[in-house]
Amino acid sequence: MPRHILSLDQGTTSSRAIVFNQKGEIVSVAQKEFKQFFPHPGWVEHNATEIWETQLNVAREAIKKAGLAPVEIAGIGIANQRETAVLWDRETGEPLGNAIVWQDRRTAEYCRELVEAGHNERIQELTGLVIDAYFSGSKLKWMLDHYPNARKRAKAGELAFGTIDSWLAWNLSGGELHITDVSNASRTMLCDIREVAWSKELLELFDIPDSVLPEIRSSSEFYGDTAEEVFGDPMPISGIVGDQQAALFGQACHLPGMAKNTYGTGCFLLKNTGSEIVKSDHQLLTTIAWQFKDHTEYALEGSVFIGGAVVQWLRDQLGIIQSSSEVEALAREVEDNGGVYFVPAFAGLGAPYWDGFARGTISGLTRGAGKGHLARATLEAIAFQTNDLIQAMVADTGIELSELRVDGGASLNNLLMQIQADILGVPVIRSQIVETTALGAAYLAGLATGVWTSKEEIAANWAESARFEPGPENEAMQENLTHWKKAVERTLL
Repeated sequence: MPRHILSLDQGTTSSRAIVFNQKGEIVSVAQKEFKQFFPHPGWVEHNATEIWETQLNVAREAIKKAGLAPVEIAGIGIANQRETAVLWDRETGEPLGNAIVWQDRRTAEYCRELVEAGHNERIQELTGLVIDAYFSGSKLKWMLDHYPNARKRAKAGELAFGTIDSWLAWNLSGGELHITDVSNASRTMLCDIREVAWSKELLELFDIPDSVLPEIRSSSEFYGDTAEEVFGDPMPISGIVGDQQAALFGQACHLPGMAKNTYGTGCFLLKNTGSEIVKSDHQLLTTIAWQFKDHTEYALEGSVFIGGAVVQWLRDQLGIIQSSSEVEALAREVEDNGGVYFVPAFAGLGAPYWDGFARGTISGLTRGAGKGHLARATLEAIAFQTNDLIQAMVADTGIELSELRVDGGASLNNLLMQIQADILGVPVIRSQIVETTALGAAYLAGLATGVWTSKEEIAANWAESARFEPGPENEAMQENLTHWKKAVERTLL
């Protein structure tokens, strides 16, 4: 029986493929960045065809690097940037336009109108979400309203909509599968998370025909095989899960009360609440974590829109570093932030503020402020935003944090992790496998195909690679938090 899993980790800035063995160890990795489009202020787009092509190429490369044949792969797991939306022609498979990325704010005004019309409470009751342009339901409405004849064609059954998981499953299967899993469906603002089904009430509100939507499936099951032309021989597609829920599963946070934070393009804090649907009083999100063997589990989530992406901004827009990895050394050149505070609200602010119209600000600049202070303020901004989420989560659950499991590319920044521990006052623990998003998707795919038999077996694989204890800077960081909150107040519009 095959004992390897191919995980497709389709992210906001790159497509990655990783082959894992039965011990949850990485056998091979391939990755390719793709282009970001910013056609108007606040708009963010991807070329969906480029996403598919890069994902396919890195998948083939990872299999080749691992020295495996397709028949030696037990299953494919898909983890994806969750709220990014694609609308395509069912017959040709061609997208009607660029994918609208989760960071995109073009529907912010429409979402504000929904709030002003009094829909927020009902939408939160049904979906666990607050009304925001972040989620893909308003993006789909925009596509239907703005692409030529799109609404008419959608009602005629000619078009297919999906988040990136659906787009990949469609292409992998040669157009045979139009599906999504429960975790991704719960991020559309169109799914009733209690019934785990598309809400007729919300489809009517958004004026969306159900014929365009994918079938909702569990996160771990055999969905179908890849088309022969994709890899030469068919391979089972057996796991689909949104990237942040995937990281929660990959971090072995399988029990209620366990939490993780992923430091990627954004930062995403998730806490497992088991079978209980916990409503937030502090503007966090209630979301489906995963569904396995017909058992649905939920999570409480806080989202930071701009996390590691702010480091890329220093690199690409300001040019003060040549690679993202240089930011740590630059930040270490100074003892502290020099009074500089950076609120990177490039795409508005997520939880717990939910201000889609906020814009980034840098405050406290003096003549003596330099590149090192800005780099330090950048790392602190990521940690401060995470702290805001954690304090909201503690207030919602009444349970203090005892430790924080972390993953994602920016978690490799030791200074950032130390700053985070100093702010929180609890240990920050980095997973031995940083690529827990891909690992979580692999685990769910492997559970469906017999590579692993239980969550307990998977949890036994988890191990830490580094632990950051709160240090003497903890007291100073508490004072900095006061200045951070004032900086955020100046940012809100």
